[in-house]
Formats: sequence, structure tokens, C-alpha cells
Amino acid sequence: MQYTKVSYMKKISVIIISVLFFSNSYCQYTVRLNITQLSAQPKTNVIFVAGSFNNWTPNDEDNKFQQDSAGNFFLNYPRVDSGTYEFKFTRGSWQTVECKKNGADIENRIVTIKSDTVLNFSIESWKDLSMQEPRKHTASKNVHIIDSAFYIPQLNRHRRIWIYLPPDYSSSQKKYAVLYMHDGQNLFDEYTAAFGEWGIDEAMDTLSTSKKSLIVVGIDNGAEKRMSEYNPYEYDRFGKGEGKEYTNFLVSTLKPFIDAHYRTKKDSAHTYIAGSSMGGLISFYAILEYPKIFGVAGIFSPAFWTAPQLNDEVKRKASSVKGKFYFYAGGSESKTMVSDMQNIIDILRDNSKAQIKVEINNEGRHNETNWRREFPKFYNWIN
Repeated sequence: MQYTKVSYMKKISVIIISVLFFSNSYCQYTVRLNITQLSAQPKTNVIFVAGSFNNWTPNDEDNKFQQDSAGNFFLNYPRVDSGTYEFKFTRGSWQTVECKKNGADIENRIVTIKSDTVLNFSIESWKDLSMQEPRKHTASKNVHIIDSAFYIPQLNRHRRIWIYLPPDYSSSQKKYAVLYMHDGQNLFDEYTAAFGEWGIDEAMDTLSTSKKSLIVVGIDNGAEKRMSEYNPYEYDRFGKGEGKEYTNFLVSTLKPFIDAHYRTKKDSAHTYIAGSSMGGLISFYAILEYPKIFGVAGIFSPAFWTAPQLNDEVKRKASSVKGKFYFYAGGSESKTMVSDMQNIIDILRDNSKAQIKVEINNEGRHNETNWRREFPKFYNWIN
């Protein structure tokens, strides 16, 4: 999920994440971040940096600023790989992300590290405190909320569930394929989308025809639970993975509910799953784990770096997979985004009979703007 672009300065915190997970063959440099000008309100002693290096985690303790004796904020990184990084500052959540004085979103800060670097930044304001025009609802009339607190028994928690019904749903007796998507608050409505929406409903309204239309079900993420809920494996930085339980919820609870209450084509050939970043990871895992349930997966900018165990799992399970996989990544997302994705694609090709489509945008960044642009290509490919 996550934010757009901007700034020029030189970059940041790939940090310790890079040190832990990227190749040691890259040149590494020291980087110091200083906040030289800070919005007077509120008085705060907590500032984080979130970006492409830590999967945009807004309250990452490894990327938390310190204060010197005069109260000035600074953050030191002893070893940072050379490269370009995107980031923003927060006070611990995306509701408290930095913004312009008038409350308008800023584009992601972008910096390139080529040497030992000291970077100075000013923060104009914070999203939760600035005066701004209220967000407007943009969901089309074909979007509905199934339940604002749909129960997930596998995880003992609740999530809002959205559904998009094709324009001709109420006037026909047809059955439709179903696409399940994660990060539901970012799919249809600008009002709920902290980072901009995918515009799934606008795309579907435009692309749907009498012979080519489908139902889209969106499942909200749980914010603080997202990094574990969308990962089937344990990961030191984010704790125990809950992806197995989450995908079991999709298969054993949500899909039966949708099939019982809406006119759906229930077979795997007409049951799709898609998402971006961590949502891309869990979409890939879902079709790998349940190839008889999901027949198509849209895997956008997958956060495969959080799941090194996936390589072996693909080798073990790919022989039973015969579905369709649409992979997309941007060349400007992170140093290893494309290579991590290509590695999984190569293993899948070598061990399965899956149909695979790969799209790489060399200039693409890690945000909803790029996924919104890519979604119609995915939709047209699967239909």
C-alpha cells in the first residue's frame, strides 16, 4: 500500500533492512537523517520513517528517530546499500503521516545513495492535524458493503467486506466469475483509501460487457495485522505469519458465503484472487495452497522478500498447479523487487504447467497509481 513520489534529496533508510536482506556485494555507505524543521504542533518525541525498504511499515522500531540533548531528531544508518529509495515520515501510523500545510498529500520522498550522506528534512504538517477538504466517496453505485464487521473465525477477528456487482447483475440471471482482492479499503473508494484507490469499480464499469464481467469481493486489511495476516510464514521483523489461517478463511468461510448469497460460477476456472505487495504474496500463496479453488492469480509487486521459505514451497507444490498467473512489478520499486519475482517465476515455470504472464514497467513505483494502471491489462488477459 502505498504512496506516490517526490523530492530530490538523497536517500534513506534502506537501511538495516537492506543490510539484512540484500546482497552484500552492493556498495554500502553511512547515512544520517536530520529533521531540521518540524511542524510546531503537536509536540512529539516519536517520528518514524517508512518506505520501500521496510514495506512501508509506519511504526517500524528499526526506523525510529532518536533525539539529541537539544531535542533535535536524527537517525543514523551505519551501512546502507547504494540505490534509490522512496519514503515518508510518520508519527506511528498512516493517519499521522506527514503532509503539506494545507493538508494535501505529498508525493513520496525519493533519494539516491551513492556515497556517505547526511540528509536534512523539514516536515510541514501532519495529516491528522492539518486543515483539509474532507475526502469524498467515489465508489460507484455497483459497490456495496456486505458487512462492516464480517467475522473471521480462523483468526477470531472481524473485517469489512466489499462487493462489486456487474452493471447487469440485477437485470439478468447470469452467473459470474468472482475475483477476491485484499486491501479492500484501497480498491473502490477514495474516502477509505489512504494511498489513493485502485479504481476497480471504474475499471469494471468501463470494461464489463455482456460476455465479459465478474464480481469483485474486497477484504479490508487489518492495518497493524497486515504484515502477519498476509504472510504464511514467520518473519522475524513482523512475527508469526497468519497467512495460512487467512487463506483458509477465504476458502472455508468467505467463498461459501459469497457462493450462497450471489450468483457465482463456483469452479476454480472462474475463481480468481489478486493483490499487491503483501497482498501479492498472499495471492500467490493462496493459489499455490488451493489450486482446486483458485484458478487465476493477479500478483502485483509481490513482497516475496518477506517470505524466503516460499522458494522451497513452490518446488514442492507447483506440480499440482495448472492455473493462470499474472505477475507485475515496477523497476523503480526496490533493488530486488523484479529479481525476487523473477526467481519465483523461474521456479514455477520449471515445476508446473501453469500459464504465466509477466509485465515489467521499468519506471513503475510501489503505489496504487501504478496498480490502477495495470489492472485493466490483468482483467483483459484473464477474460
